[in-house]
Amino acid sequence: MEPRARAGKNVGKMNFNYNELAQLLYGHGDAKNPLPDTVRVLDEITTDFIQGVSFEATRAAQHAGRQKLKFEDFEFAMRKNSLYMGKVQEVFEKKREIERARNIINDEDQILRDANRAEKVALRSERRAAKTAQARQEEELGEADDDADAEAETLGTKRR
Repeated sequence: MEPRARAGKNVGKMNFNYNELAQLLYGHGDAKNPLPDTVRVLDEITTDFIQGVSFEATRAAQHAGRQKLKFEDFEFAMRKNSLYMGKVQEVFEKKREIERARNIINDEDQILRDANRAEKVALRSERRAAKTAQARQEEELGEADDDADAEAETLGTKRR
């Protein structure tokens, strides 16, 4: 099925956000508030372009015996237009750079989280060791502590 045969079902409805297309036009030199017809035409052109490229990429994937599209299928679909190819490759290169930067940040965050976790574990261990030492000291004193308390009480009463 050719993309032109399916194009009729998108006529008259907007496939993209009106404000985003208006901002795109403004960013490329149009008026701040473009005419609604201009935005509608841009929407139709954009939709038609995406459908055409997607159709060609799908054909390339089917020819390769795959159900899923890959980046290479879109490269193949745009191979005849070097401007499109360059833009697509530039976008994917930027995407890879962003992913690398995110991975670096995530790795640093993970290192900090691991360090914090290690600190918390060390603090818990210290607290447990202190509690254990205190319990042992109380156990060691046992009756001697009671005797010392009794002695202190009798000394206190004798002094009076």
